[in-house]
Amino acid sequence: MAEIKILVADDFGIERRLIVNFLSKLGFHDLIEVGDGAEALRVLSKTKVVDLVISDWRMPRMSGLDLVTIMRKTEGLKQIPVLMITAEHQYGKVLEAVEAGVSNYIVKPFTIDILAAKIKKIFQKLDRVEDLGPVFNQKPEDTDQK
Repeated sequence: MAEIKILVADDFGIERRLIVNFLSKLGFHDLIEVGDGAEALRVLSKTKVVDLVISDWRMPRMSGLDLVTIMRKTEGLKQIPVLMITAEHQYGKVLEAVEAGVSNYIVKPFTIDILAAKIKKIFQKLDRVEDLGPVFNQKPEDTDQK
C-alpha cells in the first residue's frame, strides 16, 4: 500500500476527529487536519503532495465549495481529488458541488463503509485502487468498524 496523504478540512472538531478516526481504521495514517478552507488552501500551497482532500461544505473564512473552486483554477492543485462531506442534500446543492469540481459527495450522517466506498470510487477513477491497500478488498461485513 502506497502512503496516501489526506487533508481533512472541517471546522467542527468532533466531526473532523470522526473522519480522521474512520480514515485511521481504513489504514490511512498520513493525515493533515485543518479547521477551514483558508487553512486548507494555505497547507495545500505548501504541501504539494496531497493525494485527497476531504472537506466539509460549510466552514468559516472559506467554505469547502470556495476551496474546491479555487483548487480547480490553481496549477498544482487542480488535479487533487476532493470528497465533499456535508449536510447539504438538496439536488441543487449536489449539482453545485459537482459543477465546482468535487470528485465525490457524502451527506451526513455517514458510516465508515460509505466513506470507504466513496474513497474507492475516487481512486478507481484515478486508476490508483491498488494504492488503497487490503482493507478495500474486504467485504463490508469483514470489518468491525461500521
